[in-house]
Amino acid sequence: MKYARLGNSGLIVSKLAFGAMTFGTGNLPSVYKVGQSAARQLVDEALAAGINFFDTADGYADGQSEEMLGQLLGSRRQEVVIATKGGFRAGPALVQSGLSRKHLFAAAEASLKRLGTDYIDLYIVHKTDPFTPLEETLEALNDLVRQGKVRYIGFSNWPAWLAAKAVQIQRERGWATFISGQMYYSLVGRDVEYDILPFMKDAGVGLTVWSPLAGGFLSGKYSRSNLQDPDGRLSGFDIIPFDKEWGFAVLDHVHSIADAHGVTAAQVSLAWLLSKAGVSSVLVGASKMSQLEDNLKAIDLELTAEEMLLLDQTTQPRPLYPNWFADSMLDAEHMKALG
Repeated sequence: MKYARLGNSGLIVSKLAFGAMTFGTGNLPSVYKVGQSAARQLVDEALAAGINFFDTADGYADGQSEEMLGQLLGSRRQEVVIATKGGFRAGPALVQSGLSRKHLFAAAEASLKRLGTDYIDLYIVHKTDPFTPLEETLEALNDLVRQGKVRYIGFSNWPAWLAAKAVQIQRERGWATFISGQMYYSLVGRDVEYDILPFMKDAGVGLTVWSPLAGGFLSGKYSRSNLQDPDGRLSGFDIIPFDKEWGFAVLDHVHSIADAHGVTAAQVSLAWLLSKAGVSSVLVGASKMSQLEDNLKAIDLELTAEEMLLLDQTTQPRPLYPNWFADSMLDAEHMKALG
């Protein structure tokens, strides 16, 4: 296993993290489908491979994921970093959702109980909340840290402008500062490269990646004819928008590189991400031991410069304004003099 500091903090996490979203049962059978026995095997395998970073959320299978993960880590809790998330609806009442002080306090307490621990290493706000003042959310997170219930804080699925505003407020007021942002990033989804990654690098915020295989699409197990296979996640949980036909063209290159190395498409897709500057850790989830074992091998795969260039050029995102204007107006003499 390889390790990295999470952002500008002293928290050291494995470059591959274990995502426990599949643990439990519920209304998304294509996602929530791992029982206690299989989950134990997966967690044991992750620990044996050197993974020390485990991710879950209160919204996964109505809290079952947290309960199962906490029980399975058991006596090894002090050896690992547990990240969980709050902000999604946790009950029928209006106040049981969002990033208000009331809900975040209640959600954090409920997560602590389900995880069977007295502190959360990394507490992540799972989404934005336009109905709650940003300062209220940030002060509540700071108070959770000051109370000792949370060690570090992060955000997930926030736009760059909002995350940047939040970090500025946190620094000005001496509040606990975000050390990580958990964002979607993959070969077929490179939107974070526009603004979020540059912001994170500048602010010292570490990027942790969810769905690095685009919901399983980049695992290579899908074809044009089996996208709706009831046993596959995409049949019931296809939330990531991208042109599937273009995606299959990308996969052609991925398979070609995989064949050259004698590895799988998933390993190539993960290795590409792991090589990207600013990526602290990549979450890998699994419902089968074979999936986890395959994903773990990506840590040792080194793609050549030519292979990286091919994948970069094949999936290059379309320039957006004002990015393209700023790039086109770079001073040629400065570039020549300063590199």
